[in-house]
Amino acid sequence: MELPLTTIAALTGVAFVAGLIDAIAGGGGLLTVPALLTAGLPPHLVFGTNKGSAVFGSGAAFWRFARAGLIDGPRARWLFPLGFLGSLLGAGLVLLVKPEVLKPLVLVLLVVAGVVVAFVRPPAEGAARPPLTHALLKAGGLALVIGAYDGFFGPGTGTFLIITFVTLLHLSLQQATANAKVVNFASNLAAMLLFVSQGLVVWKVSLPMAVGQFVGGTLGAQLAVKGGDRLVRRVVLGVVLALVARLGYDLSS
Repeated sequence: MELPLTTIAALTGVAFVAGLIDAIAGGGGLLTVPALLTAGLPPHLVFGTNKGSAVFGSGAAFWRFARAGLIDGPRARWLFPLGFLGSLLGAGLVLLVKPEVLKPLVLVLLVVAGVVVAFVRPPAEGAARPPLTHALLKAGGLALVIGAYDGFFGPGTGTFLIITFVTLLHLSLQQATANAKVVNFASNLAAMLLFVSQGLVVWKVSLPMAVGQFVGGTLGAQLAVKGGDRLVRRVVLGVVLALVARLGYDLSS
């Protein structure tokens, strides 16, 4: 499908902003998916084209967080393959269940997530942590379930990862954001490969957007590294509010 160069340039700009926000708090698809639809891509190509660029944004953020030493190696070795597998399973479920049935549940969960992130505080120094094996099993289960959610439906995946990592793994918001990118990158990669196999990625659009996502993801991760929990909390709350507004609008229309 051919789009004017001006449209592709505009989509690349949107992808940059989406990559920046997504690296900090998730929710980049809130910008890129509507932008692709507005540009005139058929719905069946929008999600594939979006994943074709999103994988570069999440990969860039993952790389930057790893360089900053914020990603736990043993945990990541569990998170990545299970997030990848979960995304493939979730994508397969789309053939059996319409994703729209999840919208009311996701809306409620997002409101709860907003309340949690508004009041959550970093674990105190010296606070008791769960045993390593227990923590790894819990992290793996979360990666599988939320990876499946990303492959099946998607909105708020990064945000849900951050909230669950904070509440269930007792990570700080900054650490949760960094480790969420492991799962996010894995689930995006799995979904992209699946969409590529079905010929659903418009690379002439996706590759320029991938450049925007890569630069935005790198910058967003850098801001999260420097800004710490305070910045992450503010951006996550903003993304939660935007997701609630979007899903609420979809349900009422």
